[in-house]
Amino acid sequence: MSQPFYFEPMLENPMALDRLELSFRWGAYGLRVLRCHLTSFAAGTTIDYHQHSEYEIHYIPSGKGRVILDGITHPLHEGLLYVTAPGVIHRQEADEEEAMGELCLHVDIVKLNPNADESAPTAARTPGWGEEWEIAEAEACISQLSELPHIPALDRHEAMKCFLVAYEAWRNNQLGQYTIIKQSIIQMLLRTVSAYRPDQQGVNLPARDMKSYRYQLAIQFIADNFRRPLTLEGVAERVQISSRQLQRIFKEQADVSFSEYLEQVRLKFVCSELQQTTLTLEKIAERSGFTSSNYLHYVFKKAHGTTPNAFRESRLLQHQ
Repeated sequence: MSQPFYFEPMLENPMALDRLELSFRWGAYGLRVLRCHLTSFAAGTTIDYHQHSEYEIHYIPSGKGRVILDGITHPLHEGLLYVTAPGVIHRQEADEEEAMGELCLHVDIVKLNPNADESAPTAARTPGWGEEWEIAEAEACISQLSELPHIPALDRHEAMKCFLVAYEAWRNNQLGQYTIIKQSIIQMLLRTVSAYRPDQQGVNLPARDMKSYRYQLAIQFIADNFRRPLTLEGVAERVQISSRQLQRIFKEQADVSFSEYLEQVRLKFVCSELQQTTLTLEKIAERSGFTSSNYLHYVFKKAHGTTPNAFRESRLLQHQ
């Protein structure tokens, strides 16, 4: 019993994605999708010699045939792919007795101008959010894409399956369909390059400074929860390290102990409440995580050299 055709859902509307205006930025490149469809060449069909000024990637999901690249004839069968880079002259032929299916990705790839406001890579405008990794990966993929040999390769990473992912996102009017289609196109490019270079290494992503990372997790948790009872042990459990390690991290990163840092956060909030509200000290103590107004009074005077009430009065006088 023959297996069902994997891409059968696309037969209903094989050119659907061609009708979408798809263009997006990937790293420092702009990509414009010209064709992304499923087609079939009847037995004996010949597509005579031609070339494109853009990249065209051909995937064979069914049947067999031939492609002539650089004057050399290569047999094609299910599971193969080949890339025709800009300017590569090629001729396609279906088998004389068997039709040949083809999934075609035809994409225009241009290097963006980093000095232009709209086309500049996001990393140039908001550094520190990981865009540099995307820029590096896009650069590695597209530079390798331009260097691929003009011969068919086995679709060992199943790039062609991404066609169906993109198609079904469109067909189902799926939430985020644009992003899914964009990611599918990028995956086709990445997996195509990997089909020719199975042992290639990816971009080395920068490793985290784990002490700084855990410190940031801890202070964010404190910022979100300082109004509640907090302990060194409780926060350390949230960060998934020992309380001794967390205490050491606070000393190294902030030059204060955990309890001193927590107290500073609470007192900063207290100062804001004293200036901006008329709440009683009892209520402010409750809202800021102090166990009592008496303890807040003691801690505040020790830290600021004045009482909370005197602090509030002095700030009121300054604004009169």
